Amino acid sequence: MNWSLKLMKIKGIDIKVHLTFVLILIWAAYRWGANTGEGMQGAIFGIVATLLLFLSVTLHELGHSFQALKYGIKVRDITLMPMGGLAQMEEIPEDPNKEFRIALAGPLVNFGIAVVLIGIGALLNARALLPFDELAASLGAVSWSGLLAYLTYANLLLGFFNLIPAFPMDGGRVLRALLAKRINHAKATKIAAQVGQGFALLMGLWGLLSGSWTLVIIAVFIWMGAGQENQGTQVKHTLGGTTVGQVMTRSPQVLRVNDPLSKAVELTLSTSQADFPVLEWGSNRVAGLLAETDLLRGLQALGASTATREVMRTQMAFAAPDELLHTAQQKMLSGRARAMPVINSEGELLGLLTADDINEAYRLIAISPILAVNAR
Repeated sequence: MNWSLKLMKIKGIDIKVHLTFVLILIWAAYRWGANTGEGMQGAIFGIVATLLLFLSVTLHELGHSFQALKYGIKVRDITLMPMGGLAQMEEIPEDPNKEFRIALAGPLVNFGIAVVLIGIGALLNARALLPFDELAASLGAVSWSGLLAYLTYANLLLGFFNLIPAFPMDGGRVLRALLAKRINHAKATKIAAQVGQGFALLMGLWGLLSGSWTLVIIAVFIWMGAGQENQGTQVKHTLGGTTVGQVMTRSPQVLRVNDPLSKAVELTLSTSQADFPVLEWGSNRVAGLLAETDLLRGLQALGASTATREVMRTQMAFAAPDELLHTAQQKMLSGRARAMPVINSEGELLGLLTADDINEAYRLIAISPILAVNAR
Protein backbone atom coordinates (compact mmCIF):
# COMPACT_ATOMS: atom_id res chain seq x y z
CA MET A 1 0.00 0.00 0.00
CA ASN A 2 1.24 3.48 -0.90
CA TRP A 3 0.97 5.61 2.24
CA SER A 4 1.69 8.93 0.49
CA LEU A 5 -0.61 11.09 -1.61
CA LYS A 6 0.75 13.36 -4.33
CA LEU A 7 -0.35 16.99 -3.95
CA MET A 8 1.51 18.73 -6.77
CA LYS A 9 4.74 18.84 -8.78
CA ILE A 10 7.24 21.72 -8.63
CA LYS A 11 10.21 21.73 -11.02
CA GLY A 12 9.80 17.99 -11.52
CA ILE A 13 9.65 17.30 -7.77
CA ASP A 14 6.58 15.49 -6.46
CA ILE A 15 5.21 17.08 -3.30
CA LYS A 16 3.57 14.32 -1.26
CA VAL A 17 1.84 14.08 2.09
CA HIS A 18 2.02 10.94 4.18
CA LEU A 19 -1.35 9.62 5.29
CA THR A 20 -0.25 9.84 8.93
CA PHE A 21 -0.06 13.63 8.46
CA VAL A 22 -3.78 13.73 9.24
CA LEU A 23 -2.89 12.80 12.82
CA ILE A 24 -1.21 16.14 13.47
CA LEU A 25 -4.19 17.98 11.99
CA ILE A 26 -6.49 16.07 14.35
CA TRP A 27 -4.18 16.91 17.25
CA ALA A 28 -4.11 20.60 16.25
CA ALA A 29 -7.90 20.74 15.99
CA TYR A 30 -8.24 19.15 19.43
CA ARG A 31 -5.45 21.27 20.94
CA TRP A 32 -7.00 24.62 19.97
CA GLY A 33 -10.61 23.49 19.89
CA ALA A 34 -11.28 21.39 22.97
CA ASN A 35 -8.41 22.49 25.22
CA THR A 36 -9.16 26.21 24.78
CA GLY A 37 -12.91 25.83 24.89
CA GLU A 38 -13.25 27.63 21.55
CA GLY A 39 -14.91 24.71 19.80
CA MET A 40 -15.09 24.80 16.01
CA GLN A 41 -13.41 28.21 15.73
CA GLY A 42 -10.46 26.92 17.76
CA ALA A 43 -10.27 23.74 15.67
CA ILE A 44 -10.16 25.77 12.44
CA PHE A 45 -7.47 28.01 13.93
CA GLY A 46 -5.37 24.99 14.89
CA ILE A 47 -5.64 23.43 11.45
CA VAL A 48 -4.81 26.71 9.67
CA ALA A 49 -1.82 27.38 11.94
CA THR A 50 -0.49 23.85 11.39
CA LEU A 51 -0.92 24.00 7.62
CA LEU A 52 0.91 27.35 7.48
CA LEU A 53 3.69 25.88 9.60
CA PHE A 54 4.05 22.93 7.24
CA LEU A 55 4.07 25.31 4.31
CA SER A 56 7.26 26.67 5.86
CA VAL A 57 8.56 23.09 6.20
CA THR A 58 7.81 22.49 2.51
CA LEU A 59 9.66 25.67 1.52
CA HIS A 60 12.58 24.55 3.70
CA GLU A 61 12.80 21.25 1.79
CA LEU A 62 12.41 23.06 -1.53
CA GLY A 63 15.38 25.20 -0.54
CA HIS A 64 17.52 22.05 -0.26
CA SER A 65 16.01 20.63 -3.44
CA PHE A 66 16.48 23.69 -5.66
CA GLN A 67 20.11 23.95 -4.57
CA ALA A 68 20.59 20.25 -5.37
CA LEU A 69 19.02 20.73 -8.80
CA LYS A 70 21.60 23.43 -9.54
CA TYR A 71 24.28 20.74 -9.21
CA GLY A 72 22.40 18.31 -11.45
CA ILE A 73 21.23 16.11 -8.55
CA LYS A 74 17.80 14.64 -9.14
CA VAL A 75 15.24 15.08 -6.35
CA ARG A 76 12.59 12.35 -6.45
CA ASP A 77 10.05 13.86 -4.09
CA ILE A 78 9.32 15.75 -0.89
CA THR A 79 7.12 13.97 1.65
CA LEU A 80 5.41 15.76 4.53
CA MET A 81 5.00 13.73 7.71
CA PRO A 82 3.92 14.57 11.28
CA MET A 83 7.57 14.95 12.34
CA GLY A 84 8.48 17.25 9.42
CA GLY A 85 9.47 16.95 5.79
CA LEU A 86 11.91 14.78 3.86
CA ALA A 87 13.43 15.47 0.44
CA GLN A 88 14.50 12.28 -1.34
CA MET A 89 17.60 13.00 -3.42
CA GLU A 90 19.29 10.44 -5.65
CA GLU A 91 22.61 11.20 -3.99
CA ILE A 92 24.31 13.49 -1.51
CA PRO A 93 27.40 14.99 -3.19
CA GLU A 94 30.78 14.15 -1.70
CA ASP A 95 32.06 17.55 -2.79
CA PRO A 96 32.10 19.39 0.58
CA ASN A 97 31.33 22.77 -1.00
CA LYS A 98 28.20 21.42 -2.71
CA GLU A 99 26.99 19.60 0.40
CA PHE A 100 27.64 22.72 2.50
CA ARG A 101 25.45 24.87 0.24
CA ILE A 102 22.68 22.27 -0.06
CA ALA A 103 22.57 21.80 3.72
CA LEU A 104 22.48 25.54 4.47
CA ALA A 105 19.80 26.28 1.89
CA GLY A 106 16.96 24.92 4.04
CA PRO A 107 17.61 26.91 7.24
CA LEU A 108 18.32 30.04 5.17
CA VAL A 109 14.82 29.71 3.66
CA ASN A 110 13.32 29.68 7.17
CA PHE A 111 15.32 32.75 8.18
CA GLY A 112 14.18 34.45 4.98
CA ILE A 113 10.53 33.63 5.74
CA ALA A 114 10.94 35.09 9.24
CA VAL A 115 12.36 38.32 7.78
CA VAL A 116 9.42 38.55 5.34
CA LEU A 117 6.92 38.01 8.17
CA ILE A 118 8.58 40.71 10.25
CA GLY A 119 8.31 43.04 7.23
CA ILE A 120 4.62 42.16 6.81
CA GLY A 121 4.09 42.91 10.49
CA ALA A 122 5.69 46.32 10.09
CA LEU A 123 3.46 47.14 7.10
CA LEU A 124 0.30 46.02 8.89
CA ASN A 125 1.31 47.62 12.17
CA ALA A 126 1.23 44.13 13.76
CA ARG A 127 3.92 42.66 15.97
CA ALA A 128 5.71 39.69 14.47
CA LEU A 129 8.15 39.59 17.40
CA LEU A 130 6.61 39.31 20.85
CA PRO A 131 8.19 38.88 24.30
CA PHE A 132 8.23 35.20 25.17
CA ASP A 133 5.62 35.57 27.93
CA GLU A 134 3.19 37.21 25.49
CA LEU A 135 3.93 34.58 22.85
CA ALA A 136 3.28 31.78 25.34
CA ALA A 137 0.00 33.40 26.34
CA SER A 138 -1.11 33.73 22.71
CA LEU A 139 -0.31 30.05 22.07
CA GLY A 140 -2.55 29.08 24.98
CA ALA A 141 -5.59 30.61 23.33
CA VAL A 142 -7.10 31.13 19.89
CA SER A 143 -5.42 34.34 18.74
CA TRP A 144 -5.50 35.23 15.04
CA SER A 145 -3.49 38.35 15.85
CA GLY A 146 -0.82 36.16 17.46
CA LEU A 147 -0.58 33.87 14.43
CA LEU A 148 1.96 36.15 12.73
CA ALA A 149 4.25 35.99 15.76
CA TYR A 150 3.75 32.22 16.04
CA LEU A 151 4.84 31.64 12.43
CA THR A 152 7.77 34.05 12.78
CA TYR A 153 9.15 32.29 15.85
CA ALA A 154 8.39 28.87 14.35
CA ASN A 155 10.55 29.66 11.31
CA LEU A 156 13.36 31.03 13.46
CA LEU A 157 13.18 27.88 15.60
CA LEU A 158 13.15 25.63 12.51
CA GLY A 159 16.20 27.41 11.14
CA PHE A 160 18.25 27.30 14.33
CA PHE A 161 17.14 23.79 15.35
CA ASN A 162 18.18 22.36 11.98
CA LEU A 163 21.61 23.93 12.36
CA ILE A 164 22.36 21.87 15.47
CA PRO A 165 25.40 19.77 14.45
CA ALA A 166 23.48 16.52 14.92
CA PHE A 167 24.09 14.44 11.79
CA PRO A 168 22.08 13.73 9.63
CA MET A 169 20.29 17.02 10.29
CA ASP A 170 21.32 20.07 8.27
CA GLY A 171 23.83 21.20 10.89
CA GLY A 172 25.37 17.74 10.92
CA ARG A 173 25.78 17.84 7.14
CA VAL A 174 27.41 21.25 7.45
CA LEU A 175 29.78 19.74 10.02
CA ARG A 176 30.60 16.82 7.69
CA ALA A 177 31.23 19.20 4.80
CA LEU A 178 33.65 21.26 6.91
CA LEU A 179 35.41 18.11 8.12
CA ALA A 180 35.59 16.72 4.57
CA LYS A 181 37.68 19.71 3.53
CA ARG A 182 40.46 18.36 5.75
CA ILE A 183 39.94 14.59 5.87
CA ASN A 184 38.39 11.98 3.56
CA HIS A 185 34.60 11.79 3.18
CA ALA A 186 34.18 8.44 4.95
CA LYS A 187 36.10 9.53 8.05
CA ALA A 188 34.29 12.86 8.10
CA THR A 189 30.97 10.99 7.98
CA LYS A 190 31.99 8.72 10.86
CA ILE A 191 32.95 11.68 13.07
CA ALA A 192 29.79 13.64 12.17
CA ALA A 193 27.66 10.56 12.90
CA GLN A 194 29.30 10.10 16.30
CA VAL A 195 28.68 13.77 17.13
CA GLY A 196 25.08 13.42 15.96
CA GLN A 197 24.48 10.36 18.12
CA GLY A 198 26.04 12.19 21.05
CA PHE A 199 23.56 15.05 20.59
CA ALA A 200 20.75 12.50 20.21
CA LEU A 201 21.70 10.89 23.53
CA LEU A 202 21.72 14.25 25.33
CA MET A 203 18.47 15.27 23.64
CA GLY A 204 16.82 11.98 24.62
CA LEU A 205 17.92 12.30 28.25
CA TRP A 206 16.67 15.88 28.37
CA GLY A 207 13.36 14.77 26.90
CA LEU A 208 12.99 12.00 29.50
CA LEU A 209 13.81 14.29 32.40
CA SER A 210 11.52 17.07 31.17
CA GLY A 211 8.71 14.75 30.11
CA SER A 212 8.93 15.87 26.48
CA TRP A 213 8.22 12.69 24.50
CA THR A 214 8.43 14.63 21.24
CA LEU A 215 12.07 15.37 22.01
CA VAL A 216 12.67 11.70 22.80
CA ILE A 217 11.16 10.64 19.46
CA ILE A 218 13.29 13.19 17.58
CA ALA A 219 16.37 11.90 19.43
CA VAL A 220 15.60 8.32 18.37
CA PHE A 221 15.23 9.39 14.73
CA ILE A 222 18.53 11.29 14.85
CA TRP A 223 20.34 8.33 16.45
CA MET A 224 19.03 5.86 13.87
CA GLY A 225 19.51 8.27 10.96
CA ALA A 226 23.13 8.98 11.90
CA GLY A 227 23.89 5.26 12.14
CA GLN A 228 22.27 4.44 8.80
CA GLU A 229 23.97 7.33 6.98
CA ASN A 230 27.34 6.34 8.40
CA GLN A 231 26.86 2.68 7.49
CA GLY A 232 25.83 3.59 3.93
CA THR A 233 28.83 5.87 3.47
CA GLN A 234 31.28 3.31 4.83
CA VAL A 235 29.86 0.66 2.48
CA LYS A 236 30.19 3.03 -0.48
CA HIS A 237 33.76 3.90 0.49
CA THR A 238 34.70 0.24 0.94
CA LEU A 239 33.17 -0.92 -2.33
CA GLY A 240 34.95 1.91 -4.14
CA GLY A 241 35.35 1.11 -7.84
CA THR A 242 34.03 -2.45 -7.63
CA THR A 243 31.70 -3.19 -10.53
CA VAL A 244 28.59 -5.34 -10.81
CA GLY A 245 30.39 -7.71 -13.18
CA GLN A 246 32.99 -8.56 -10.52
CA VAL A 247 30.35 -9.51 -7.95
CA MET A 248 27.28 -10.86 -9.75
CA THR A 249 26.25 -14.51 -9.88
CA ARG A 250 27.29 -15.42 -13.41
CA SER A 251 25.16 -18.52 -14.05
CA PRO A 252 21.96 -18.11 -12.05
CA GLN A 253 19.05 -20.49 -12.20
CA VAL A 254 16.42 -19.09 -14.58
CA LEU A 255 12.77 -19.63 -15.47
CA ARG A 256 10.91 -19.28 -18.75
CA VAL A 257 7.69 -17.30 -18.99
CA ASN A 258 5.62 -20.49 -19.47
CA ASP A 259 7.25 -22.48 -16.67
CA PRO A 260 4.84 -23.37 -13.84
CA LEU A 261 5.44 -22.00 -10.37
CA SER A 262 6.11 -25.57 -9.24
CA LYS A 263 9.45 -25.39 -11.09
CA ALA A 264 10.37 -22.28 -9.08
CA VAL A 265 9.53 -24.20 -5.91
CA GLU A 266 11.84 -27.07 -6.98
CA LEU A 267 14.69 -24.67 -7.75
CA THR A 268 14.22 -22.84 -4.47
CA LEU A 269 14.37 -26.09 -2.50
CA SER A 270 17.30 -27.58 -4.42
CA THR A 271 19.50 -24.46 -4.61
CA SER A 272 20.32 -21.48 -2.45
CA GLN A 273 18.62 -19.12 -4.91
CA ALA A 274 15.29 -17.47 -4.02
CA ASP A 275 14.82 -14.93 -6.84
CA PHE A 276 14.79 -15.94 -10.50
CA PRO A 277 15.24 -14.03 -13.76
CA VAL A 278 12.44 -14.94 -16.15
CA LEU A 279 13.44 -15.28 -19.81
CA GLU A 280 11.35 -15.08 -22.96
CA TRP A 281 10.50 -18.39 -24.56
CA GLY A 282 13.26 -19.39 -26.98
CA SER A 283 15.66 -16.51 -26.25
CA ASN A 284 17.97 -15.14 -23.57
CA ARG A 285 16.12 -11.83 -23.24
CA VAL A 286 14.85 -10.96 -19.77
CA ALA A 287 11.06 -10.70 -19.57
CA GLY A 288 10.74 -10.26 -15.81
CA LEU A 289 11.84 -11.31 -12.35
CA LEU A 290 10.17 -13.77 -10.00
CA ALA A 291 11.01 -12.74 -6.44
CA GLU A 292 10.38 -14.97 -3.47
CA THR A 293 7.45 -12.78 -2.37
CA ASP A 294 5.93 -13.04 -5.87
CA LEU A 295 6.24 -16.83 -5.76
CA LEU A 296 4.55 -17.14 -2.36
CA ARG A 297 1.76 -14.78 -3.39
CA GLY A 298 1.21 -16.69 -6.64
CA LEU A 299 1.15 -20.09 -4.94
CA GLN A 300 -1.39 -18.91 -2.40
CA ALA A 301 -3.68 -17.12 -4.85
CA LEU A 302 -3.37 -19.14 -8.07
CA GLY A 303 -1.68 -22.48 -7.36
CA ALA A 304 1.50 -24.29 -8.34
CA SER A 305 0.45 -24.96 -11.94
CA THR A 306 0.18 -21.23 -12.76
CA ALA A 307 2.57 -19.94 -15.43
CA THR A 308 5.39 -17.76 -14.15
CA ARG A 309 4.39 -14.91 -16.44
CA GLU A 310 1.16 -14.51 -14.45
CA VAL A 311 2.90 -13.44 -11.23
CA MET A 312 6.38 -12.23 -12.25
CA ARG A 313 7.23 -8.55 -11.95
CA THR A 314 7.98 -6.68 -15.15
CA GLN A 315 8.61 -3.24 -13.60
CA MET A 316 12.08 -3.53 -12.17
CA ALA A 317 15.57 -2.09 -12.28
CA PHE A 318 18.40 -3.62 -14.29
CA ALA A 319 22.15 -3.43 -13.86
CA ALA A 320 24.96 -3.38 -16.40
CA PRO A 321 28.16 -5.38 -15.77
CA ASP A 322 30.37 -2.26 -15.85
CA GLU A 323 28.09 -0.33 -13.45
CA LEU A 324 29.51 0.59 -10.05
CA LEU A 325 28.31 -1.86 -7.42
CA HIS A 326 27.25 0.89 -5.02
CA THR A 327 25.09 2.49 -7.71
CA ALA A 328 23.36 -0.83 -8.34
CA GLN A 329 22.88 -1.31 -4.62
CA GLN A 330 21.09 2.05 -4.40
CA LYS A 331 18.77 0.95 -7.21
CA MET A 332 17.92 -2.19 -5.27
CA LEU A 333 17.28 -0.24 -2.08
CA SER A 334 15.06 2.26 -3.91
CA GLY A 335 13.04 -0.54 -5.46
CA ARG A 336 13.05 -2.57 -2.24
CA ALA A 337 14.36 -5.54 -4.20
CA ARG A 338 16.65 -8.36 -3.08
CA ALA A 339 17.86 -9.19 -6.60
CA MET A 340 18.42 -7.49 -9.93
CA PRO A 341 19.05 -8.99 -13.39
CA VAL A 342 22.31 -7.97 -15.06
CA ILE A 343 21.85 -7.49 -18.80
CA ASN A 344 23.73 -6.35 -21.90
CA SER A 345 22.62 -3.64 -24.33
CA GLU A 346 20.28 -6.10 -26.11
CA GLY A 347 18.47 -6.97 -22.89
CA GLU A 348 20.04 -10.44 -22.69
CA LEU A 349 20.82 -11.96 -19.31
CA LEU A 350 24.44 -11.91 -18.18
CA GLY A 351 23.96 -12.66 -14.50
CA LEU A 352 22.03 -11.92 -11.33
CA LEU A 353 23.02 -9.47 -8.61
CA THR A 354 21.62 -10.26 -5.17
CA ALA A 355 21.83 -8.68 -1.75
CA ASP A 356 23.91 -11.68 -0.65
CA ASP A 357 26.39 -11.02 -3.48
CA ILE A 358 26.82 -7.43 -2.28
CA ASN A 359 27.20 -8.44 1.36
CA GLU A 360 29.78 -11.07 0.44
CA ALA A 361 31.74 -8.57 -1.64
CA TYR A 362 31.66 -6.01 1.18
CA ARG A 363 32.99 -8.53 3.72
CA LEU A 364 35.81 -9.62 1.41
CA ILE A 365 36.81 -6.13 0.31
CA ALA A 366 36.75 -4.86 3.89
CA ILE A 367 39.36 -7.51 4.76
CA SER A 368 41.43 -7.35 1.57
CA PRO A 369 40.54 -5.58 -1.69
CA ILE A 370 43.07 -7.70 -3.61
CA LEU A 371 41.62 -10.93 -2.20
CA ALA A 372 38.10 -9.86 -3.19
CA VAL A 373 39.01 -9.04 -6.78
CA ASN A 374 40.96 -12.29 -7.22
CA ALA A 375 38.09 -14.27 -5.74
CA ARG A 376 35.91 -13.11 -8.58
